[in-house]
Amino acid sequence: MPVGAYYYPEHWERNQWSRDMKRMAELGFSFTHMAEFAWANLEPEEGKFDFEWLDYCIAEAAKNGLKVILCTPSPCPPAWLTSKHPEVLLVNEAGVRLAHNGNRMHANQNHPVYKRYIERIVTEMAKRYGNDKHIWGWQIDNEPHLASLYDYSDFAQTDFIEWLKKKYNTIAQLNKAWGAAFWSGTYNSFDQIRIPNEKESSNNPHALLDFKRYTADALALSIRTQAILLRKNINAGQWITTNYAYYKFLPPVDLFRNKGDLDFASHTMYLLSTFLNYPEGNLNYRLGSGMELSFSNEMAHSIEGFTGIMELQPGQINWGKYNAQPLPGAVRMWIWHSFGLGDKFTCTYRFRQPLFGGEQYHKGIMETDGVTVARGGKEYLQAIGEIKSLEKFFDAKAQIPAELKSRKTAFLWKQDNLWEMMSSAHTQSWDTWQHYYTYYQSLKSMGVPITFIRESDNFDPKEFPFMIAPAYSMVDSAIVNKWQKYVEDGGNLILSCRTGSKDNNGHFHETLLQQPIWKLIGAKVEDTDQLPPSVTGKIKSGNSTYDWNIWGELLTPDKGTETLATFADQFYAGTAAVTTRKAGKGSITYLGVWTGKTAFEKSILKTVYQRAGAKILDLPDYVFIEWRDGFWVAVNYTSENFNLPIPAEAKIILGNKELKPGEVTVWK
Repeated sequence: MPVGAYYYPEHWERNQWSRDMKRMAELGFSFTHMAEFAWANLEPEEGKFDFEWLDYCIAEAAKNGLKVILCTPSPCPPAWLTSKHPEVLLVNEAGVRLAHNGNRMHANQNHPVYKRYIERIVTEMAKRYGNDKHIWGWQIDNEPHLASLYDYSDFAQTDFIEWLKKKYNTIAQLNKAWGAAFWSGTYNSFDQIRIPNEKESSNNPHALLDFKRYTADALALSIRTQAILLRKNINAGQWITTNYAYYKFLPPVDLFRNKGDLDFASHTMYLLSTFLNYPEGNLNYRLGSGMELSFSNEMAHSIEGFTGIMELQPGQINWGKYNAQPLPGAVRMWIWHSFGLGDKFTCTYRFRQPLFGGEQYHKGIMETDGVTVARGGKEYLQAIGEIKSLEKFFDAKAQIPAELKSRKTAFLWKQDNLWEMMSSAHTQSWDTWQHYYTYYQSLKSMGVPITFIRESDNFDPKEFPFMIAPAYSMVDSAIVNKWQKYVEDGGNLILSCRTGSKDNNGHFHETLLQQPIWKLIGAKVEDTDQLPPSVTGKIKSGNSTYDWNIWGELLTPDKGTETLATFADQFYAGTAAVTTRKAGKGSITYLGVWTGKTAFEKSILKTVYQRAGAKILDLPDYVFIEWRDGFWVAVNYTSENFNLPIPAEAKIILGNKELKPGEVTVWK
């Protein structure tokens, strides 16, 4: 796994570039990353290009054996462009047009004017470097999204209406899909439609759903446009990616919409941002969110079958609610975790800590003097050396262990469900991302490798003995039938509350509650309940009792359907909350309750996997064990020591059986 570092020549004096490239290589880095936000340097005046400085830096990198990733500069239009064409700038939900004042991602890349400028700079770059043997690959844009998340400009208004016309053809079809008869919302023509704004007191939820779909399509189109341009001008040896980031904070970004456009999707993760999910314990703010690093990797990996991490912090960052020092060893652990997860490369942001700008306190591999290696930088060097040392233990014939195959799991992903529930949560306690994470983290604590798939993918129980689809709210008969066949062919399907409640327009089915999935799960969903935040209910499963709070569904099992858990109090005490049944060669389990914790959900998952013959692990939340190329890698994000389940015959290559917080153990 080669390791690289971001470098911004435009931030430093020219006489330092050669020194920095030499030092980067001496420290063990394999590649560097340039030109990401440098449009004003590449095209300082309209139509006047200056590549001499970049040529020089690429040559210096090559001289020191460093490969180069080039990035298209589309996130940061130059001042001359936005001054001449303010119409390309985004308008936020408050109606304020973003300005050239330190922003990035503040222009709409599909605006025909801005698109024309992007196409010109990308084409110029691609023609110049598309056959340069020192260029390893290309990154399109940076963490693609809109600075305002959504665009409310005149262009977006017009573009949204055109998107609606293509989707619905007639205003009558749109009115039906949007349920426009409600509150006299019927339209006479497309021209009457205005972008729905979530800051308004009330909105048509179906219009909001379509606006989110439109925005996701528009973002994907902007990436696709650049990918097509690059492919026309670069050789087949150079790859194309973009680095996706922070999925839960950037809901319009749907990675799957660019499947087939990129050679692979890369990802970005800053584990100490303070906005993520962290384990309990007094060291959590120094160790970071290993769960979200894992989720980020496995989502990006699922797009084209492999991934690399394009930005991984080397120490403190500058944009959290507070910015703590990582625990000594944590940076090294993050790199090893990325290795264990299968990243094809790791790139750190950044080589040198900046002296000016909006990220001055963001640590680099080097300290502010440019010559002293920072503490986090030393941990990078340690990890680079340790990973290289694995070569003598490498076995090219290593096969995925049978125990790992037995628990491989498909996570069925549909961005529309996420959007739909964001605008119809029904209870203030509902958080769709937390619901997903409840299941994801529970599965990772069982040592489960996860691949995200879509409805259009092949549901192969031999490839994925298990499939989970949490809160899969919008369904049609096609997906229900596909699930049924998957189960009959030997798959073990796990569904959770709210599944099957709506159609693909976000309307309730004109049936009884969730009736489209009754036959599949072997139970009726009689009703739902949500408790106030201050109240907890009880669930009984086997000899254990658990608290629940967020969502409960009252189930009536069919004959032959087994009850795995019941409500233990409230007026419906004794009613089924979780059911399971056999069908063909497989099984279907339905969890009609969300507790708000992980212990109950994990207990049900363990039962399902063990009954199906899978060999699972039993790890604390935030201890991770991954397998890569014949090596097992364990990392510990908790605040407690953990005794690893390493077989007696295994050979420990690095670390110890007792895994301390922030440490790594590797064995074969």
